[in-house]
Amino acid sequence: MPFWTTVSSLATAGATLFLAVATFMSVRSANRSARAAELSTLARLRPLLLASDLSDTEQKVGFIDGKWVKVPGGGAVAEIGIDAIYLAMSVRNVASGIAVLHGWFFHADRALADDHPGPDAFRRLTRDLYVPASSPGFFQGALRDPNESCYGDAARVIAARQPFTIDVLYGDQEGGQRVITRFTVNPRADSGWIVSTSRHWNLDRPDPRGPGRGTATAPQASRRPV
Repeated sequence: MPFWTTVSSLATAGATLFLAVATFMSVRSANRSARAAELSTLARLRPLLLASDLSDTEQKVGFIDGKWVKVPGGGAVAEIGIDAIYLAMSVRNVASGIAVLHGWFFHADRALADDHPGPDAFRRLTRDLYVPASSPGFFQGALRDPNESCYGDAARVIAARQPFTIDVLYGDQEGGQRVITRFTVNPRADSGWIVSTSRHWNLDRPDPRGPGRGTATAPQASRRPV
């Protein structure tokens, strides 16, 4: 009788172990499926901005003070006005999700470093700018405080028709997957400007270029809407 009791206990233990292993495998498989579904959803929402094509349609961009400019495909506008410095660029979203632009950071030169300003250093836009998937759109910003060093730097390089850089902070329509894209604005042979893209940094997911590309501490920019 004790022998059969032992056998029964071992059988019960074996069945329990088998059930535990099966449950574990099932949960792990479900987690993998959920993660795959999440990654698929994020991929559909993910934006990525580049300089637009030269063949893209010219866009009319208005500022809060009533100023209007026309931005050609692949180009930019940089104007020193009486009360402000106006900046605009034609961009294209080459990914499958809507891009929502949040802020920007101005460099008064051709920025070549592998680091970027921290998110808190970016100037907040007065309104969110939306760039549809696989479509052109635009960035706009203005400097309005002559007492800022950035204002004087921008006026100097624009007047001298020297290259400058604008880092744009944006994300998906859900507010995640934030990216910083670096745009370089170069003077054209005529009076216009042409835009190129040099860097992308992910803030909410791993950077494709691996470690060592972290956020650098940049001077704190004005948080005043522009």
